[in-house]
Amino acid sequence: MNTKRLITSALPYVNNIPHLGNLIQVLSADVFARFCRARGYETLYVCGTDEYGTATETKAIEEGITPKELCDRYFAVHRDIYDWFEISFDKFGRTSTPEQTEITQHIFTKLDEAGYIREQTLEQLYSEKSDMFLADRYVRGTCPHCGYGEARGDQCENCGKLLEPQELIDPRSIVDNSTPVLRKTKHLYIDLPAVLPKLQEWMDRASVEGAWAHNAVQMTKSWIRDGLRERCITRDLKWGIPVPKEGYERKVFYVWFDAPIGYISITMTLTPDWEDWWRNPEEVRLFQFIGKDNIPFHTVIFPSSLIGTGERWTLLHHMSSTEYLNYESGKFSKSKGIGVFGTDAKDTGIPADVWRFYIFYNRPETSDYLFTWADFQEKVNGELIGNLGNLVNRTLTFIERYFDGTVPAFVRDPALWETVESIEAEITAHLEGAELREAFRKIFALSSIGNKAFQDGEPWKTRVSDPPSAAGLIANLTYLIQDLSILVRPYLPGTADAVARMLGCGEHSWKDLGGSGSLGRIGKPRILFSKLEDDLIVSLKDRFSGSQAEREAEKPAEPTPEERFSANVDLRVARIVDIRRHPEAEKLYIETLDIGGEERTIVSGLVPHYAEDELRGRNIILVYNLKPAKLRGVMSEGMLLAASEGETVEVLFADKASPGSRVLLEGYGPPGNRQGKLLKIDEFFDMPIRVETSRVLVGDAPLVCEGGAVVTRTVSNGSVG
Repeated sequence: MNTKRLITSALPYVNNIPHLGNLIQVLSADVFARFCRARGYETLYVCGTDEYGTATETKAIEEGITPKELCDRYFAVHRDIYDWFEISFDKFGRTSTPEQTEITQHIFTKLDEAGYIREQTLEQLYSEKSDMFLADRYVRGTCPHCGYGEARGDQCENCGKLLEPQELIDPRSIVDNSTPVLRKTKHLYIDLPAVLPKLQEWMDRASVEGAWAHNAVQMTKSWIRDGLRERCITRDLKWGIPVPKEGYERKVFYVWFDAPIGYISITMTLTPDWEDWWRNPEEVRLFQFIGKDNIPFHTVIFPSSLIGTGERWTLLHHMSSTEYLNYESGKFSKSKGIGVFGTDAKDTGIPADVWRFYIFYNRPETSDYLFTWADFQEKVNGELIGNLGNLVNRTLTFIERYFDGTVPAFVRDPALWETVESIEAEITAHLEGAELREAFRKIFALSSIGNKAFQDGEPWKTRVSDPPSAAGLIANLTYLIQDLSILVRPYLPGTADAVARMLGCGEHSWKDLGGSGSLGRIGKPRILFSKLEDDLIVSLKDRFSGSQAEREAEKPAEPTPEERFSANVDLRVARIVDIRRHPEAEKLYIETLDIGGEERTIVSGLVPHYAEDELRGRNIILVYNLKPAKLRGVMSEGMLLAASEGETVEVLFADKASPGSRVLLEGYGPPGNRQGKLLKIDEFFDMPIRVETSRVLVGDAPLVCEGGAVVTRTVSNGSVG
């Protein structure tokens, strides 16, 4: 068996933010890579941003920046999103590198030498003003089908019709707003029909040996059946890889010729031994994870480019291609900004593993799948929490309560483990074939077996009536949980880590399945996931309705620092009449305040320091006229004051004062008062605010409320913020 696994996922295009549908491929490859490492295979997972092409250049023109500046910005956005989702790339790189230029030009030169490059003359729109031929997207005009006045040269966004630039009525150049003219120009084409015999021979063998997904086989066959054509591989752009051929000095390679080559160049940037992976077909199996719209480029164009060189290359072994993940009543759309995007998922406060769970539980392997917020809530609460989370919590809590936190002696239950090991073998087989959804669902079927055994065994009764039976059941379930943590790790790495910590064991590999090891004392059991409540789901559905542009337009303008801190400071007593956890941030409370008959909402980071009941009904000191600011999606209309000393944090309470009362700095007047000095908010925060012998001082002046000094109880000497 080949033990080297080379894994790639579709290279995300760099000029926008990936949505959940895009993330499926990157996440799927991550699961497979984690599984392969756990199985002991030598594994390499590479991916990166696809950075060349018309779309990048046109967006850069629109924003008035260089293509490289645009790529730098979005590369950082993509990298941060994938980091948050805990994707375990061996290398996440870029296609705009010297290595990409080197290997792309090499492959082209070898194809040209082998006779697979053809030259064709065609008519193309040309800007006389800028002295350049115009790529499709550099031309806009009126659609001949629907009359839309801003149709692109490749497709009308209004009616969806595919277009040629010269079909547009009244075309104009978006580069210089001139009217282009038709001129003859030459382009280079890869002769796919000439490569076809070698491609067909390879494909007939590889698609069977690698068990390609059904849609990959069908789409590739339809491309070949309908007749392969010579395909243009050059474009009239500046942002791209120069064509190393006389007469083509002002042209670059078409992005879909060079993009798949990015897998090779990214590996080159990782290791000088890249040929051990990409020129080693006898020892390396290449697994590629893509969406169905990219299938022909990975099963026809990229393999043809490599085969046509006449050189030895590692070619596709297994193609895992998914259908579409749709959103609510339509499709996810990067161009229209519709759906939940990577940055959105992060900003909801819902952990990455919860999103990973939903994507894999419903991975669209054989048909499209519809994301709805109701389904998201149902699957998370029912399976992730009600099944897996429930088994872990009820079992480990039982050990803590009734076995003094120590796992009872383990004597295998033959009937239970025969079933478990049979299902584990099926899970392993599914994962070997990259059938990620089937494997994942069987993991949850295994968890269901554990829950049923717990329920049927009634250990809450037998711990009294038959203690050995209760101990035996709990021990077997604990070792089942250990196996589940191994099985689920490729999918939910953070969850697996949390379970392993509670079990008091480290990370195990696949060979440790089957109830092996020696568990002893467990850690403090904790809830793995918070339930998705109705009000949260309603708010998220409303929040992510419409497009990103519409949501952005509806946002209130964020105050500038000058706006927030320019007013004279106004401190008042406020009573916390209601308090709840922030649904999108685990350390934040949302507090409803009564300020002498006026109601306000603030957000504070007090979860680690106070229980809700310790704050509800208490009077606090509020910076009353601080300009509101949005904190994790909730508008906070002020800020409470709290003192700290080391790890101790104490809210400045004013329980004897009435809500609405002024809190003053001795020697300063309240805002609007002509008597005494006034103090601006920025000056207030710039002055040292500290606790000295339990009194709160600003500079050297004490804070006073209703004639008495503001004092602390647990902080004797510290700072206030």
